[in-house]
Amino acid sequence: MVLKVFFPSCCSLADSGILIGRWISEQNSAVILAVVHFPFIPVQVKQYLGEVQRVTKVSVSVLGSWSNSKQEKEESLSEFLEDLGTIFCHEPWIQISKEGDSKFWSCSTLQKHSKNPQEEEIILVYYDQRKVMLSHLHPPLDTAGQGAEDASKLSAIFDTVARSRVLFMTDRYDEGPIKLTHWQSDGVEASIIVELMKQASVPACMLLTFMLSLVSGICRSRVLKFWPLSFLWSKLSTCEQLGHRLQHLQVISSNKKAQNQTQLMRKANIFVSLLIDVALGIVLMSWLYRKNRIGHLADTLIPVADRVAEELQDLLQWLMGAPAGLKMNRALDQVLGRFFLYHIHLWISYIHLLSPFIEMILWYVGLSACLGLTVALCILSDIIALLTFHIYCFYVYGARLYCLKIYGLSSLWRLFRGKKWNVLRQRVDSCSYDLDQLFIGTLLFTILLFLLPTTALYYLVFTLLRLLVVIVQGLIHLLVDLIDSLPLYSLILRLCRSYRLAAGVKFRVLEQQDGKPLRLLMQINPLSYRGVVQTYRLPTYSCYPKDSWASLCKKLFLGELVYPWKHKGEKQN
Repeated sequence: MVLKVFFPSCCSLADSGILIGRWISEQNSAVILAVVHFPFIPVQVKQYLGEVQRVTKVSVSVLGSWSNSKQEKEESLSEFLEDLGTIFCHEPWIQISKEGDSKFWSCSTLQKHSKNPQEEEIILVYYDQRKVMLSHLHPPLDTAGQGAEDASKLSAIFDTVARSRVLFMTDRYDEGPIKLTHWQSDGVEASIIVELMKQASVPACMLLTFMLSLVSGICRSRVLKFWPLSFLWSKLSTCEQLGHRLQHLQVISSNKKAQNQTQLMRKANIFVSLLIDVALGIVLMSWLYRKNRIGHLADTLIPVADRVAEELQDLLQWLMGAPAGLKMNRALDQVLGRFFLYHIHLWISYIHLLSPFIEMILWYVGLSACLGLTVALCILSDIIALLTFHIYCFYVYGARLYCLKIYGLSSLWRLFRGKKWNVLRQRVDSCSYDLDQLFIGTLLFTILLFLLPTTALYYLVFTLLRLLVVIVQGLIHLLVDLIDSLPLYSLILRLCRSYRLAAGVKFRVLEQQDGKPLRLLMQINPLSYRGVVQTYRLPTYSCYPKDSWASLCKKLFLGELVYPWKHKGEKQN
């Protein structure tokens, strides 16, 4: 049998005393948590351990004795430490002694109540008690068999140290009857600033919760559920982002305590993400209001809109002629071209009508950057959608017209084959047609077939223009989702204190000698940056369709409306 003793490295210089910790019988290992050094009264030690067990729910007991011969020079000390095993009654009784300045320690076990005592091989494992207590173990998700068993063993050790936090609140300077040595025995770590922030956060969270309850109540009111407001709320990405941030604020200001480490990290990630988002928004707002940049932006916006409208007019004039030498149906070509040119004329009039108010609109829009950079980016996306609304209309008109012809040709093609579409059974069935139906179907099929190239060309051009606008909006929303979902606190924690996010441990051999216990040093392997992002990634309000390229090409060929991104709960057409 191999006995594993996990010994805190901070107790290597402790005075002689007894070892308290947890005995894990399933693993045949002992986790040392602290050293109670002399003088002490055994009854008081038992009472103290009983209180610790009641609070932490960890079976803490006296596991053995610790002897530091450099500080204690009494010859009867070793006999006294052996006699303590009779008082506290633990099997096996572990005896660890440090021999002066020697690198090797002696470690042995006593089994007084065992009829057949067996000599056990002892492995002494040093661990950093502070890092193990503050770290959160993330076992690999694909562990199976032996890997899962090793992960559970490490989890038991980390859980033992983490749940014994109350034990570490007593230091050597306390006036109580028990003097402990552990990772913060020189004084409990504390910060006046942190304590003041904790006290001030309670009324701040209560006030924030009250204000958020009012805002959420207004958002859930029936007034916003009527058609115009509900339509705008579902279509404008700014409203979606504000609702998403409102949910984040409710999570942060909630007075409900986090149940586990994952919920605590989620709250911290949301808080840091919100803080950095607002800081970047304030930086952007300060940059916009310097040197009259909003005025310059407003003066540039109208010429750019006119330039885009002129380019569209030139494109339509090119399509109304002989584009790339193609022979188009002149009547349909002229009708479609004049129809779209009239829309561009209306759009130019609309832009020039709003030109006196654009600077004022941009000035008020710039103030929204104080709500966060993501809100400003969503407003930019909505402005792009409004400025390119005529391109969207062109795309919808072309797609509907092209879709109508495609479905008409497919239906007439089934007529030639003597078949029809059964709406009730959702399948193609055989059908007999008379001569008049076949004659009319032939005429309609010929007309639609010869008009299809003209319609398909307009549809192709406007689809490419729409996709260009959509790519720009998709990049903006990709940046918004990156800011919303990136676990910034976890990444900062991984960069500064990597031991807080543990993926596992590794053991390094310190010393090995015949007749002496093998000494190992347990070091924490931090979680990789990719693992941090995958584990603590925050949910976002937008979701991207996972259509394959074949499905996307099929939708484009059939003339169905294709959106590269959609909001949660919104169905694609």
